[in-house]
Amino acid sequence: MANRPTTKDVAREAGVSVTTVDRALNGRMKVREETLRKIAEAAHRVGYHGRGLIEHRLGQTVPRKRLGVVLVKRGQEFYQNFARELELAMAARTDIRGEVVIRFTASQSPDDFAREMLALGEDVDALACVAVNHQKLDAVVQTLKERGVPVFSLLNDMAQGIRKTYLGLNNMKIGRLAASMLTRTSRGPGKLAVFVGGNRWHGHDLREVGFRSYIRDEAPEFSVLDTLVNLETRQVTYEATLDLLRRHADLAGIYVAGGGMEGAIAALREVRPPGKVGLVVNELTADTRAALVDGYLNMVISTPLSDLCRDLVSFVADSRELAVDGVAGQHFLDPRIYLPEMV
Repeated sequence: MANRPTTKDVAREAGVSVTTVDRALNGRMKVREETLRKIAEAAHRVGYHGRGLIEHRLGQTVPRKRLGVVLVKRGQEFYQNFARELELAMAARTDIRGEVVIRFTASQSPDDFAREMLALGEDVDALACVAVNHQKLDAVVQTLKERGVPVFSLLNDMAQGIRKTYLGLNNMKIGRLAASMLTRTSRGPGKLAVFVGGNRWHGHDLREVGFRSYIRDEAPEFSVLDTLVNLETRQVTYEATLDLLRRHADLAGIYVAGGGMEGAIAALREVRPPGKVGLVVNELTADTRAALVDGYLNMVISTPLSDLCRDLVSFVADSRELAVDGVAGQHFLDPRIYLPEMV
């Protein structure tokens, strides 16, 4: 008991007076939030037994912010990682009493997105979503905006002109990056294939446009086949890739602009040796990491989820950013690039 930390220890660690620490403990006089936070952190560091009371006082001064997030594909590793990073980013904030409420849609239909967004919008300060582009969702975002709930679009820039801010990659540049890698590492000119999830994913469209513009401008000796829609499913991508390989002996490379890349990897493993046909995909998962190691992938372009979630929570913590009026913006993040030599 003789070595038990005292208020003097807390005061010394925090750089304040013992009187200020006493005020923080008993609440008889107001202590500035910044000072209270400094004392709470010092009490935690020295192991002061009354730190719980100080943290309680701090909690009474900290604003509460509730963020609702709508994601898709509950069973996919990428979105499981996304949900975990959201929780970690919110838990890391000490300046707000933050809570993140995550919902997964049953499908990619506009009706399912609308249902989850409207339900969450009833009880949150802000809403963020990975959603398709559709006029029904434009109307939902407008409704939420009129209720004072700003909406942030994630990964895919939906409800442009209505939503608050887009957070994600610059998808046009991502498409150009994929084309650059495939043409520079190809064994020779040939045909290139592009998979997109569907026309309701504007981000996939932009990646395709970027991909084609790069080939047209920088590598005209290559040709791009008609775009394939894979609905972001493994099986459709697998079957379509096998068909491509059967029909095009000069297929030089494949870019999967959305999900379903596991199917392309499986097809190449089945009928081609490593490196024979180039492959670029998005997002680092257990499957794509293994494909990089085994030489079936040229590059993985990955979203920095921890950065995205940290920045999203920062927007929500800032009351100015939560204002439903003002100019809507775009917040681009730098992608993480993974090459075979890096995993």
